[in-house]
Amino acid sequence: MVLAQLGGSISRALQQMSNATIIDEKVLNDCLNEITRALLQADVQFKLVRDMQTNIKKIVNLDDLAAGHNKRKIIQQAIFNELCKILDPGKPSFTPKKGKTSVVMFVGLQDTFRAGAFDQLKQNATKAKIPFYGSYTESDPVRIAVEGVERFKKENCDLIIVDTSGRHKQEAALFEEMRQVSEATKPDLVIFVMDSSIGQAAFDQAQAFKQSVCCWS
Repeated sequence: MVLAQLGGSISRALQQMSNATIIDEKVLNDCLNEITRALLQADVQFKLVRDMQTNIKKIVNLDDLAAGHNKRKIIQQAIFNELCKILDPGKPSFTPKKGKTSVVMFVGLQDTFRAGAFDQLKQNATKAKIPFYGSYTESDPVRIAVEGVERFKKENCDLIIVDTSGRHKQEAALFEEMRQVSEATKPDLVIFVMDSSIGQAAFDQAQAFKQSVCCWS
């Protein structure tokens, strides 16, 4: 819902700019202000929005554009590039290597032993027609993860996903459990999963998580 509203607001701002008879500084500022307002209402971090607006104004210098340049297209491209930059992690994405088993570990806010966890995994995996591993009786997430990884490695699976736990009242216990699973399964990539609806708080939580696990082996 939030993404749909944000996308609609940005599209309308660009459309209003494109419909202008003359593209001048006022039209550009009106467009950027509308996009800025939409991003802030969507709870995008203020610094990111401010930097985006500053960068676009540096790129799109209307006074320096010679006659004949398509100002609308230049502005649209600059806005598109800066929006993409906000989502750019600044490093290459993880790429599994052909012929080598890759282990990806997901960490989040649900518990492996919660009621229905294994049934949910079983149902989703069956729908996707992929093998899965879990247990109705074992409550130790580390043992479940190790047994599952060992099984799928023997079966020469290219990609093994380890879904870990959460919803512990004691945060220290949660991180310790994740550390043990990580140490036991030695993942090639750890992905932190969180609720996007928490807005800017996601950045602080992700930073805290990164600092907590920076010493994992």
